[in-house]
Amino acid sequence: MTLTSAPFHVLTDGSSTSAQGFSAAGITAGIKASGKPDLGIWASDVPCVAAGTFTQNTFPAAPVVLSRDRLRSRRAQAVAFNAGNANACNGAQGLADATEMAALAAQNLGIAPELVLVASTGIIGVQMPMDVIRAGIPRVHVRPDGGHEAAGAIMTTDTRAKECAVALQIGGREVRIGAMTKGVGMIHPNMATMLAFIGTDAGLDPSYAQTALKRAVDRSFNMITVDGDTSTNDSCFLLANGLSGAPELSEASPDATRFQAALEAVCIDLARKMASDGEGATKLLQVEITGAASDADARAAARAVVGSSLFKAALHGSDPNWGRIFAAVGYSGAQVDPNRAALWIGSVQIAQHGIATNASKDSARAEMLGDEVNVRVDLGLGAATATAWGCDLTEGYVVENSAYST
Repeated sequence: MTLTSAPFHVLTDGSSTSAQGFSAAGITAGIKASGKPDLGIWASDVPCVAAGTFTQNTFPAAPVVLSRDRLRSRRAQAVAFNAGNANACNGAQGLADATEMAALAAQNLGIAPELVLVASTGIIGVQMPMDVIRAGIPRVHVRPDGGHEAAGAIMTTDTRAKECAVALQIGGREVRIGAMTKGVGMIHPNMATMLAFIGTDAGLDPSYAQTALKRAVDRSFNMITVDGDTSTNDSCFLLANGLSGAPELSEASPDATRFQAALEAVCIDLARKMASDGEGATKLLQVEITGAASDADARAAARAVVGSSLFKAALHGSDPNWGRIFAAVGYSGAQVDPNRAALWIGSVQIAQHGIATNASKDSARAEMLGDEVNVRVDLGLGAATATAWGCDLTEGYVVENSAYST
């Protein structure tokens, strides 16, 4: 499913506040030494059905611990967020700071503190500058047109904001889904430093909201990699306020499939934007696996190829060293028939029956010269497919991460 296909249409200049009843804002509070925006709030006018997915890292940041616990109620109304400090590995003080951050945002909005989630991104192991947070949050004034501003305030090493919104019809009413995300390094989600906030004015059954989000995340954010590192702070939130007036959706609803397709398309669009903006990246890599024996095998093989440092380096140099692709598939754990496997770089079939075709190296190289490179591998076994996204490995990535904390 892509953003150009029905049953939804893309909203021009869409953001996380495109759905009815959502507001946001971001400010420069002084958490970052760079003087760039670094603190904000994203909120709904009314309490929402809420769902979330989080990092599986065993060093979860304090905001993850707090938000994960609060989402047990399946209710939330706002997210207080910051960039420049992850509030991770800060012990009991970190959890106290995250709790205070939520309380400050709740006071700002005039809502119950337990309805506020928290998301943080930045350097790990440094105490939150709470004097800055206490002074900053009262200055955050959410607005329906504040989505773009908020998207700028969650960026760390991102070079551009990442937003998307679509609209579709549910029960004769227009329903909107708007979202923002950040993350270009420490990206290898298993739920990257990635944060994603998705707001919809659809009415969702709480169980369906969690199921729908997990499916979308599995096919989007969990299928990207930049550097193979899984963050302490990964958080993805879905808030549904029902203000569209459309009938509530459950797993059994006739329109649930259409809503799921729209939600997944938004998440995939944002995932691609994250991969293409990977630290130091010059190229987006899309890897499609076909002919797999199972969905799990297809996903494992696709993730292995986009995560291969050897092939990512070859991609940067537009070197069609296709043996590195087969090697990654081979160690992925996926079943493959080496005598039936085939491989394409762009439109050029470079391997068939597990061996090289007579395609010229120059023609394959030409397919790698653009800013988006597509690779397809057929495992020769079944009908399962999967797609993953990544980027090239460049000198810029090393430079960016050689002095991140200094």
